[in-house]
Amino acid sequence: MGSSHLNLPQKLIGMAKDSVWQDPLPQTRLEDDQVHIWRANLNLPDLEIDRLATYLSPDEKVRASKFRFPQHQTRFTAARGILRQLLGNYLQINPCEVKFDYSDRGKPQLSNSQQDRQLQFNLSHSQDYALYGLTYDDLIGVDVEYIRTMSDTLKIAQRFFSAREYELIKNTAVAKQQAVFFTLWTAKEAYLKAVGTGLAGSLDLVEIKLDPTSLLAIRGSKAAAASWSLYPCDPAANYVGAIAIRVEQAPTEISLYSWHQAL
Repeated sequence: MGSSHLNLPQKLIGMAKDSVWQDPLPQTRLEDDQVHIWRANLNLPDLEIDRLATYLSPDEKVRASKFRFPQHQTRFTAARGILRQLLGNYLQINPCEVKFDYSDRGKPQLSNSQQDRQLQFNLSHSQDYALYGLTYDDLIGVDVEYIRTMSDTLKIAQRFFSAREYELIKNTAVAKQQAVFFTLWTAKEAYLKAVGTGLAGSLDLVEIKLDPTSLLAIRGSKAAAASWSLYPCDPAANYVGAIAIRVEQAPTEISLYSWHQAL
């Protein structure tokens, strides 16, 4: 079965509710003007977790061992093992041979010695699902969040979001406030992860516009936001995700793939 993909920019704007995640072709290739997004269910059998663990580097195994709860250890192992498998497929090397360099804030990137072209990637996981984004040359960030009930949604929004975003959530029907909150949150996180700052970059520095979802301003500058493309996606029921890409022009195609154990 071929991948689900959308021609940009017009059709991608509506992908949040309409996207269909499908199986990749046997020889999935990433072209210069494409973006590949993968979703993966991290709730895997023990044998599969053990297989993915063999891909991890010694430092990744140490990181996994430091999680207090076994469930968090297995999710981290699965997420990183799948990342290595995906990157190994694109680079045509063994997943164990994938080497990362890390920024001072801990963002991983491929070691320059492993690639002639700049394959960019980003990973996010929440509860049982992980989201991966890959493209060439352009910065990319992804975020996924499980939509959970919170009693202090408005307080968090008032503290960390812009006044406009807070009013948007406040004026939304109570039953839909959580979904709007996490749509804004993931969009902000995707951008902050793309630039490598994460939450330390401060959520209120990034302002999001909905319908369609887009970056409205970065540090109050609409001009700075104009060089970024932002797209929502739904990896699974009760999850919301976002993709942020810094580009001169919007990519010609974003393909949505589901990762399976057999890959």
